[in-house]
Amino acid sequence: MPDVLDRLLEITYLFQRDMARTFEADGLTPARLHLLWVLGAEGPLPQRALAAALDVSPRNVTGLVDALEASGHAARRPHPSDRRIALVTLTDRGETVVAGMQRDRRILTDELVAGIDPGDLARLERDLAMVADRLRSLFDAGRPT
Repeated sequence: MPDVLDRLLEITYLFQRDMARTFEADGLTPARLHLLWVLGAEGPLPQRALAAALDVSPRNVTGLVDALEASGHAARRPHPSDRRIALVTLTDRGETVVAGMQRDRRILTDELVAGIDPGDLARLERDLAMVADRLRSLFDAGRPT
C-alpha cells in the first residue's frame, strides 16, 4: 500500500514548486500570495483580521503588507468609520495577480480531474476533506509533527 503521507507531501511539494516558479519574478512568496488570495476573497481587511485569516501574528502581517505595498500589490487605506484602523486593499496590480490565480486555479482543477468518473471524484473530495479535517484537528490539539 502506498504511503498516503508521502503522496500528500509530494503533491504539496509540486504545488509549492509550481507556485514559486510562477511568481518568483514578481517577488511573491507563498505567504504574500496567500495574503493576496485572502484579500481577493474577502475584500479589504484590517491587519488584525488578516492575521487571524492567515493564522499568523499581527507583526508577521505587517511585514507581509509592507512588502506587498513596496511591490505595488497592496495598499493601506483609511477605514471609512474608524480612523485608528487601516484597511489593507488590493491595488490594480494585486487584483490582476489574484484574477490570474483564480483563472489558473480553475484551469488546473479541470486538468487534474479530467477523465475521473464523477462518482470517484465525489469520493476523492470527501476523502480529502476528511484527511484535511483530521490533520487540522491534530494541529489544533498541538500534536507535534
